Amino acid sequence: MTGPRDVTDQPAGSVSDWGSYRLNLTGPDSHVLTIQPGRGDLSLGPADGKPVDLQIGPDDAIDWSAFDPFATPAGSPWPRHIVYRGNDAGFFAWARRRPIENFSWTPEFADDRDVDAAGSDIHSLFLRLGALRGSLRLTMPAVYHLSVAGDLARLRTDGALPRSLSLLPALGRATGEPVVVPDLGPLRDVESVTLSGAPLGRPISLTALRQFTRIESLSLHGSFTDWEALGELDALRGLEIRFVPNLDGMPSLDTWPSLERLIAFNVDEAGGKVLRSQMRARAKTRPWDDYASVVKLRKPEWWQQEYGRPFAGWDARRAKIANAAYDAALASLAASQDLGEARAAIVAFVERFNSVPGIETTEREDVGDAVLQLQTQARPIALGVTAEDALSWFDETRDF
Repeated sequence: MTGPRDVTDQPAGSVSDWGSYRLNLTGPDSHVLTIQPGRGDLSLGPADGKPVDLQIGPDDAIDWSAFDPFATPAGSPWPRHIVYRGNDAGFFAWARRRPIENFSWTPEFADDRDVDAAGSDIHSLFLRLGALRGSLRLTMPAVYHLSVAGDLARLRTDGALPRSLSLLPALGRATGEPVVVPDLGPLRDVESVTLSGAPLGRPISLTALRQFTRIESLSLHGSFTDWEALGELDALRGLEIRFVPNLDGMPSLDTWPSLERLIAFNVDEAGGKVLRSQMRARAKTRPWDDYASVVKLRKPEWWQQEYGRPFAGWDARRAKIANAAYDAALASLAASQDLGEARAAIVAFVERFNSVPGIETTEREDVGDAVLQLQTQARPIALGVTAEDALSWFDETRDF
C-alpha cells in the first residue's frame, strides 16, 4: 500500500486525482491532505474548534503555495472554497496570482493590524470577526461579494468596493436593546446590502441603513426595528424581506418610486397582508418590471414553533443535543417541587453543554438565552425563580 504522494515539485494545476498528499504547509511534510471525490472545499484551523481538514495553530505561518499543484477535474484551481481560522493573512498575496472563488477568514488576533489585500483575485470574501479581540484595517481587493459577521466595529476598510455587501452583526442576548450597525466608512457607498439577524433574536435597528446613500438593492432577514428609516432610501429598486416576524412601521411601497422588485417570504401575517394589498394595487397602476411576490404569511404561533428555541442556526448534530437537553429540562422543571429542584434542572441543562466540544461565543449566548426561556416557564416562575437566578446558575455551571 503506497503512502501519501509528494507533489511539491509538480507544476501548478497538474494534480487533479483524489487521494492523499504530503504538504509542506507549515514546514517540511507538516501535513497530509486527503482529497475526496466531489469535494471542492477545504477547512484549516486549530484543533480546539469545529472539525477541520487540516489542523493548524492560530499563529502558524502558512505556505499557501503548497496548494498550487492541485486542480479540479475541470481544470480550475483546487480548493475552490477555503475556510480558515487563524491569523496568517498571506493568502491575500497568494491570491494575487491564483484565483479563489470563496474564502472565509476567522482571524482571532488581539492587536490592531493593517492588511493589504489589493489586487487579490477573490470572488467572495467572508470575514468572521466573532473571535477577533483586536481590530482589522483591510485594504480591499475588488471582490464581487463581501460578507462580514460578528462585531462590525472591529473592521475598517479602504480600497475597492464590493459589488454587494452582507452584514451579520453579533446579536448578543435576545433581551437586549436593538443592535445598531456602526458607521462602515467607505462601505457606505455599496449599492447592494443584505442585513441578517435572527427571527426571534435581538432585533436590529434599521436606522444605520441611512448611511447607504447609494443603495439600490436591500435584503432583510430576521427581526428589525425602526422600519421608518427605509423611507429615506430614495434610490431603492429591489427589496427582499425573508423570515421577518414583525413588519410594524414599514413604509408603504409607493415610498420608493423606482422599486421594481419585491420579495416577501415567511413574514408576519398582518404585515404581509398589507404588503400584498399594496403590491397588487401598485400592479394596477404601474406593472412590476422585474418580480413581485408576497407569500408564506405566518401566524405568531408559527414563529414560536419554528424559532422559539435559540438553536435554529446550529448544525444538525449539535442542535439535536441541545434540543434533547432542553426537552429534559422542561420536563424536570414541570415536575419541580421547590426552588432547589428547579435549580437542579437548569444546572443539569447547562452541564450537558460542558461536554460539547468547541462551543463558540454565539453558541454560548444561545445557551444563555435558552436558560432565560426555561426560567419563563410557569413552574419556575411559581417557585420564585428569577431571571437573575437563572443566569447566575448558568454562569456558575458552565465551563465554555
